Amino acid sequence: MERYIVQKESKHNVHQWRFSQVQIIALTGSIIVLLGATTFLLSDFLSRYLYEQRLDEFRLNYEKVANNMNELNERLSIMDGKINIIEDKDRAIRSYAGMPTVDRNIMEVGIGGYATNPGNQPDNLAPAVNEELAALEMNIDKLSRQINLEMDSYSSIYKEVKENIERISKIPSIRPVPGGYLNSSFGYRIDPIDNVTRFHHGQDITVKTGTPIYAPASGVVKRAYYAGGFGNHIKLDHGNGYTTLFAHLSKIKVKHGQRVERGEIIGLTGNTGRSTAPHLHYEIHHYGEPKNPLDYFFHVVD
Repeated sequence: MERYIVQKESKHNVHQWRFSQVQIIALTGSIIVLLGATTFLLSDFLSRYLYEQRLDEFRLNYEKVANNMNELNERLSIMDGKINIIEDKDRAIRSYAGMPTVDRNIMEVGIGGYATNPGNQPDNLAPAVNEELAALEMNIDKLSRQINLEMDSYSSIYKEVKENIERISKIPSIRPVPGGYLNSSFGYRIDPIDNVTRFHHGQDITVKTGTPIYAPASGVVKRAYYAGGFGNHIKLDHGNGYTTLFAHLSKIKVKHGQRVERGEIIGLTGNTGRSTAPHLHYEIHHYGEPKNPLDYFFHVVD
């Protein structure tokens, strides 16, 4: 049987170790097994450690993405509400400018008919996150289309207003008195004095006596005196067929033939003539046809 000798020499002595072939093989195998086991355990530990690190990193990123998406959704919700306000103002301005309103189906751009491209979404995110991202992308696209539509709409309104500024300036478009309670409205009503049903040609606004009355548009005073049921009253001619009438005043501050500007005080409210309580009776006529004043309350004088 072959033997192997391992010898260690020094100045003072010599050490020898004798190993048989079987012992060498056994020792070598033991070392290989030990190294393999150690390598396996180390690699397993390292892989678990790296996996936990990666998992913690993913959780942190997921929380950041989720928080960012929640914040974006909240901001989109606020912007969506502002878009609704802008759309309402768009309709009011178009009515004021004598332009047709934008069809509701056109205003609902971005709803339906749009699909996100799955290839645009990262493939290393959870399905729930991808769904949120897809929904967010659709909301952003809808908002973008609505903003572009409103920009186009305002461009056309600006052009129309610029071309028709003289005509628009003659439209009675401000509320003649600030505040107050809207009482008897335009249309048929039971007369509060004789209980007979009659057509009421204007809008009654209940305010205390002495409340300033503002000219709703520039014009010329056609009447400014006391007359029967109207009591102290004023009639303005604004041009382009528009006239306004203010009745039951306590004081008249203009005279016949006087030129007044939009927002100028023309009188004070009262309870004169055929009236049961202090209020302003306000009428708008267009080429002699009575109009509902509520359709012309575009804004209030500050």
